[in-house]
Amino acid sequence: MATPTILILAFDERGPVPNNTRFPVLVYGKAFPANQDDLVGAMEQRFKENGWPPAWRNGIYDFHHYHSQGHEVLGFAKGSADLVLGGEGGRELSVSAGDVLLLPAGTGHRRLSAGRDLVVVGAYPPGQNGDILRDAPTAAIRAAIARLARPAADPVFGKDGPMLEYWSDGL
Repeated sequence: MATPTILILAFDERGPVPNNTRFPVLVYGKAFPANQDDLVGAMEQRFKENGWPPAWRNGIYDFHHYHSQGHEVLGFAKGSADLVLGGEGGRELSVSAGDVLLLPAGTGHRRLSAGRDLVVVGAYPPGQNGDILRDAPTAAIRAAIARLARPAADPVFGKDGPMLEYWSDGL
């Protein structure tokens, strides 16, 4: 397994995007070798082994959105993209094959640009999903985000991953 560079990004609420003040975004730079055969399959297998069953293969929407019903891991299996995290005026970030983003529920994200070959693997912890929200959160949406606990394992590194340190939640 590659040794990624971990970038930790914390976001406060920004416009209609609530973000997540309990858990930061984790960016795993080069978590997987980009030249690996069947990188899509390798990411799906690793996420599944660590309790994050793969849910989809696609790209990233070109509008700001967030999820209230699930934490999301995004594995960049092919191509590259420029994103913005945290809502309008948030942090711009370039990602490419082998990178992984771990987005806690409530975190705004949007694709600014991408190559035609972009393939992203998305996964959520069991019982969670990626509802697509664009409007300011209601009290019920805020409560749903707050109820989502830290998953049992890091999607990339399992029981020893950085998520367990940076998403401590008093555990």
